[in-house]
Amino acid sequence: MKAKKSYGQHFLNNEGLAARIADSLLLANQAYEQVIEVGPGRGMLTQFLLGKPFKLLVIEADRDMVLYLHKHFPALKDRVISGDFLKMPLSDLAEEHPFGLIGNFPYNISSQILFKMLEYRQYIPEMVGMFQKEVAERVVAGPGSKTYGVISVLLQAYYSGEYLFTVDKENFSPPPKVQSAVIRMARKENLELGCDEKLFRRVVKQAFSQRRKMLRNTMKTFIKGDSLLESPFFVQRPESLSVADYVKLTNWIAERMPGE
Repeated sequence: MKAKKSYGQHFLNNEGLAARIADSLLLANQAYEQVIEVGPGRGMLTQFLLGKPFKLLVIEADRDMVLYLHKHFPALKDRVISGDFLKMPLSDLAEEHPFGLIGNFPYNISSQILFKMLEYRQYIPEMVGMFQKEVAERVVAGPGSKTYGVISVLLQAYYSGEYLFTVDKENFSPPPKVQSAVIRMARKENLELGCDEKLFRRVVKQAFSQRRKMLRNTMKTFIKGDSLLESPFFVQRPESLSVADYVKLTNWIAERMPGE
């Protein structure tokens, strides 16, 4: 089975690394008893997940790979789901139960997968995934880092991120043009941010829309006039603020927005 560019396929060919990825799920049978693997391809990771004490579902968009999985992994039986992960109602698939999320994720939709995880965060206590190294670094970056940005803040509002290890190009068939990395995201206990979540997302995205400028310039979208000078946040640049700072900033703006 050859990789298809249309699906962004680069098959992991190192069994040791696949086993290591499978072993990186730490909360199984504590916070959940089922796992969804996205984009199993030829099943390099799947074979090590099948040996774990949880129910495994796999979602594969490539119909040829679905046939391959049915043939080579009969133990999965009816747990191979054909379709687009991004369009699926995950709560229905998991029957409203919590589940772990794992995969050597297609790089062309990796950010979308992360935001899908956020959408279903009440069901997903943990995620382990392979990403393009640059994306992985952005996801787990902390304040003050050059790679800290919108995706860092929005994900870390609900999850704690950990960079596990780097994966070199030669461990794939065909080799990708970029380095890869595996990260782990563990959901925080409190899913309540303490602010208007929609406004929080707007504030974060607006702040990083011009990351070289101080916030007093970018926040004019929400607040006008001298009130912008009242908060110490507005003399800082967006990468300086932590998630907690963005929550405070969101509440500060909410109290002063016109019509509020």
